[in-house]
Amino acid sequence: MAKKTGKKKKRILRKIIILLLIVVFLFLVMCFVTRGAEGNGITAEAGIENLELPEPIDGEQIIRHTGYTLSYNEQAEQPSYVAYELTRAEVLNQNVERDDDFRADPMVKTGSAELNDYRGSGYDRGHMAPAADFRWSAEAMSDTFYLSNMSPQYPSFNRGIWADLEAAVRVMAYENESIYVVTGPVLTDGPYETIGENEVAIPKEYYKVILDYTEPDIKAIGFLLPNEGSSKSLESFATTVNEVEERTGIDFYPSLPDEQEELIEGTLDLSRWSFRTSLPEGAYDEDVEEITYVSDPKDRIIEEIYSIFNEIKSLVFEYTGTEEIARKIGLL
Repeated sequence: MAKKTGKKKKRILRKIIILLLIVVFLFLVMCFVTRGAEGNGITAEAGIENLELPEPIDGEQIIRHTGYTLSYNEQAEQPSYVAYELTRAEVLNQNVERDDDFRADPMVKTGSAELNDYRGSGYDRGHMAPAADFRWSAEAMSDTFYLSNMSPQYPSFNRGIWADLEAAVRVMAYENESIYVVTGPVLTDGPYETIGENEVAIPKEYYKVILDYTEPDIKAIGFLLPNEGSSKSLESFATTVNEVEERTGIDFYPSLPDEQEELIEGTLDLSRWSFRTSLPEGAYDEDVEEITYVSDPKDRIIEEIYSIFNEIKSLVFEYTGTEEIARKIGLL
């Protein structure tokens, strides 16, 4: 009887050991898989995930729209930055006509700027992510008209030197196959004049930084432009990405390997960039694959929930006669 009990214990012990070995094996496999997934994002050869995104800014909401990401500055009622990748194929896929569907952004938890803030102000609703960069998709184009993507710009600036810079960026994307763009207002040199009930800040200066991470000519360039009309050349506003970081307090392209980031962001060579504002003749005749963008269903569901909730919220305050109070305490 004692022998049988001993054998039974041995069998149980053997099963426990086998089970433990299986658990250890699975654990090691997961460790290797995880290490491999992380490794993909640290070398240029393998590609770096979300390379366009700056370091998150404390207290700001990150919002993803079709084709671009923004960081919303509630105090200024505009984005501190918008970031996106722009490719040659996107520049050449001009499938959608502009439709000026300006509207509040339901995804901003604290409430974005509104149409009335800009109405009669004398300032343009200046796109940070330009509509013309997103003509490859009706959904992407429409998403650029959220007021969370706007900043008050003098008409002479928005329709002049700023529009020229936006056009030059599209040429840069065409010539370099793919670039990573971050742009926005400089919000570190206040106080600012404001417009509208939501007190949308009027920036004194705007920036744009561009990274070409396509071999063999990896490079970056920054721009700082005052919010005013100008007849100067685009080159005269060019600077290093480091200079823009110092002016804005934003850490651009933190996903780059440290040594590369230091070299790329601290170097400016104007001869390596084109400042043309139009594509070469015949560019749009090139054969390019049609772009199909699949947005994250979760983002769309969240956006719809915010939209429905904001409509309900507005109706409740309207019917209870408490709209003014709600606006004063930031609920509308």
